[in-house]
Amino acid sequence: MTSELGRRAVEEASFGQRIADTLHLVQATLPVQRRMVHAGDAIYQVGQEFGSLYVVNSGLVKMVNLSSEGREQVVALHFRGDWLGLDGIAGGHYGCDAIAMDTGEVWSFRYEDLLQAALRTPALLSALHQAMSRQLARDHESLQSLCALPADARVAGFLHYWAQAMEKRGLRTDQISLRMTRAEIGNYLGMTLETVSRALSRMARGDVIRFVEKGRRDIHIPRVDALTAFMRQVATPVDARAFH
Repeated sequence: MTSELGRRAVEEASFGQRIADTLHLVQATLPVQRRMVHAGDAIYQVGQEFGSLYVVNSGLVKMVNLSSEGREQVVALHFRGDWLGLDGIAGGHYGCDAIAMDTGEVWSFRYEDLLQAALRTPALLSALHQAMSRQLARDHESLQSLCALPADARVAGFLHYWAQAMEKRGLRTDQISLRMTRAEIGNYLGMTLETVSRALSRMARGDVIRFVEKGRRDIHIPRVDALTAFMRQVATPVDARAFH
């Protein structure tokens, strides 16, 4: 157990350092435009002509699409160090709205400037490819979760993903402040607000999580690995558990 914790600590420190190194590289080699954003601010909108890429320096950003019924659909969440706007490269237009979830800072730079700078600094192109690869892997994991896991496990997995993202960036994980309503979480996970609320209440009754205040946006997580155990428990069919 101790060696596992040590390995995770090294990985998290390495990830955090990679983010810091990439931000420093971008700042040192590109004409970066800095922009302070607040909750609800649009960084760019669907259909807007593509020309720039963005990197989250601080804060949280959600990607929003319209469903076939005309409802907003949260399709991705982005944290510090994540790149935005990659979906615009192929078609020449952004495919989603990028909306700030809290106060933060976003950097932007023209895609053409990135390509020109990459000729002089190949590490920039490597950083772009790594950002694309991470996004593809994240999308794949999200799709697998939606297809394979029951509702309670999906909600626990969402909290685990959020806590893990904070941990990798050197932030506290024992208490997280969700910048999303229950409806937005349900929208993101493909379930109703009521289903999300019931799943959170079951985790609270099992002391997997604790609500810090009445608004229930701030969640205390005594042990992140308890979320993993909860996910495994609810994802295993009852009949299968009877044989163990």
